Amino acid sequence: MLKQLHCSNFRNFSSAHLQLADGLNLIYGANGSGKTSILEAAYFLGMGRSFRSHLSQRIINTQHSECTVFGQVFFAEELNKIGIRRQRSGNNEIRINGENTKGLAQLTAILPIQIITPESFAILFEGPKARRQFMDWGVFHSQPTFHRLWAATKRLLKQRNALLKSQSSPAMLNPWDKELINLAEQVSSLRNNYIASLNEVLKGIIEQFLPDKNVVVSYYQGWDKTLSYQEVLAKQNQRDRELGYTVSGPHKADLRLKVGNMPAQDALSRGQLKLLVCALRIAQGQLLAQQTGKDSIYLVDDLPSELDAKHRGLLLSQLQLTQAQILVTAIEPSAIIDSLSQPPSKMFHVEQGKVVEQK
Repeated sequence: MLKQLHCSNFRNFSSAHLQLADGLNLIYGANGSGKTSILEAAYFLGMGRSFRSHLSQRIINTQHSECTVFGQVFFAEELNKIGIRRQRSGNNEIRINGENTKGLAQLTAILPIQIITPESFAILFEGPKARRQFMDWGVFHSQPTFHRLWAATKRLLKQRNALLKSQSSPAMLNPWDKELINLAEQVSSLRNNYIASLNEVLKGIIEQFLPDKNVVVSYYQGWDKTLSYQEVLAKQNQRDRELGYTVSGPHKADLRLKVGNMPAQDALSRGQLKLLVCALRIAQGQLLAQQTGKDSIYLVDDLPSELDAKHRGLLLSQLQLTQAQILVTAIEPSAIIDSLSQPPSKMFHVEQGKVVEQK
């Protein structure tokens, strides 16, 4: 749980400080006031990147050369102090409990974040990379070995592709292939088991959100499931050589979502797609809690967008059932409050780069 969030020179905030509650924290304000930037700061603290832009410089206030986000997080029955400073050059400085650390993996482990925005349904329209990241977030948090295995797999793929481009002999490729085959099978097994567990949780939520839709979620490992990865590499050896890269493998894995026999993006409306993505995020958070005892923090931007009052209430109800911390934004607070069975735990008003807690 994120107990405190402080940011300096982040977007339009010279300085902002929020003392957050355990339950639902409502952040409201006019368009352009900075309420989404509060969620972005929390996301940046846990993920080391923005959910709004791939250009890291854009999160830094235009009048400054760096920004800082700091938080106090209750994790593993301890209060942890974490912070990240981003320079305009793109360099990061990460500190956890007063000590510098190089990798983002520790931040991500301490602050598990689920993000729901009006653009979230784009995960269904973009390439497999976004859906792979969704899967791997879950596997990372539930299987301690996954981060090491996947990092090693990516290094081997990079080396193999370099050898393919240089037209190296099969004898030079064989040692790399042997190790890659072993890692690829392990990574795929972890992902497959995770999606099977996710489906068990997801089914009940889908029945609530889309009761008349037969939604099927399946895992594609990145190669023909009837073949071992060793057989795939042997079969596609000539093609890999011609193209100069590895065509099939765990780097091509995907999450496939269908309604009946149709892709979900073709069978559902925009509102229904948003509900489907929300169901995926909620299910992932619930599975994390079941498997590890860790609660996610849900960041929900502009929740009323494209949802009627009935479905807003349903979504908020499902979010609150997780008993996790929620940060939700809206232009008008009534759009959220009217859909709640009880008042928000805390409310914050954002206006012209300033945040004021409402008593």
